[in-house]
Amino acid sequence: MKKLRRPLKGRVFAGVAMGMANYLNVDVVLVRLIWVFLLLPGGLPGILPYIICWIVIPSEEKSKKK
Repeated sequence: MKKLRRPLKGRVFAGVAMGMANYLNVDVVLVRLIWVFLLLPGGLPGILPYIICWIVIPSEEKSKKK
């Protein structure tokens, strides 16, 4: 069963986009572009969900980094 996790490797800021891309099996560039487009109309439509995802989506354990 796939789990939504923010990876320790490959993240740019908090790992939200990379985690979603891994979970949905899509390219991370597509997910990052969606976040950028959500930021364009003034920031709030993109930054608030990103912060919520950052808080809610757990990070990978350090033992899985190997």
